[in-house]
Amino acid sequence: MGGAWGAIATGIFASVAINSAGADGLLLGNGVQLAKQAVSVVTVLFYAFVVTWILGKVVDSVIGLRVKEEEEAVGLDISQHGERAYGGISG
Repeated sequence: MGGAWGAIATGIFASVAINSAGADGLLLGNGVQLAKQAVSVVTVLFYAFVVTWILGKVVDSVIGLRVKEEEEAVGLDISQHGERAYGGISG
């Protein structure tokens, strides 16, 4: 979110007085720059979602993303790590 806000804020607050090679932002009358920044953010979000989904499918097909139901019933702290996470009731 910080990167997304930074990109959008650039489209709002940019100024050629700060960066002569850049462009003015929305506050200085250039709404097109804000639109360009917004399209860029949406494009990156879409790309990240698609690549993450593909990687998740690959991992799921190779080693799986879920543990067995029995391990869930026992608790993942015990079944996966061999320890109790929170002291508590023994038994």
